[in-house]
Amino acid sequence: MPDPVRLAHRVAELFRCSRADAEQYIRNGWVSVDGQVVESPQHPVAEATVELHPDARLEDVEPATVLLHKPPGYDAIEGRRMAAALVQPSSHWTHDPSGIRPLERHFHRLTPLVPLDTDASGLMILTQDGRVWRRLTEDADLIEHEYLVEVQGELAPWGLRRLNHGLSFQDRALPPCKVSWQNETRLRFALKGVREGQLQDMCAQVGLSVLSIRRLRIGSIPIGKGPEGAMPPGQWRYLPVGTKI
Repeated sequence: MPDPVRLAHRVAELFRCSRADAEQYIRNGWVSVDGQVVESPQHPVAEATVELHPDARLEDVEPATVLLHKPPGYDAIEGRRMAAALVQPSSHWTHDPSGIRPLERHFHRLTPLVPLDTDASGLMILTQDGRVWRRLTEDADLIEHEYLVEVQGELAPWGLRRLNHGLSFQDRALPPCKVSWQNETRLRFALKGVREGQLQDMCAQVGLSVLSIRRLRIGSIPIGKGPEGAMPPGQWRYLPVGTKI
């Protein structure tokens, strides 16, 4: 049996490319060893069958940004039941339109951004990309979020007008927002700079109690819809690099 060599060495030898190009192919998930994709250029190989995908191309290694439909009961930013644990290869949404191939490196060092109440469901963003991190932290109060809130109770006089403008939260006057009825029990909120517990408090001030909250959109990014409807809770899709939020 021949002595093992680094996978990058074998790829460069078999496919007549530079060592740097071989490492790029491997990191981008284009190389398989005995039928299994291997993303480590240092992986040792001896007599294994090494193959390069016919569609392989040299491209920059881009950081991943993931859009997760968080179910109720999971913690978004910190806690004992973190929603980030749901981002696994097996929970990748079948109808993801991004065209990005899942790679092992996409599941490491994903930072969750944009808080969402534990009892709420809906869109979460997790990223490895510093550009996305800066946009969603430095400009957080400038980005509009859209929520669907199921309520019960009797709306106070002028309640809808007050929800749109005229309420305060934690001794802070709230700026104007957009609130409308979607149906008899659901309100649609579009607002910026929302804080934990704010939607529940706003509804309580006009005589309504909240049964559920679902975030539909962050900036220009929706949960996503496919041929079978919206991306289901617990599943995720990629945000293509360069997409404006």
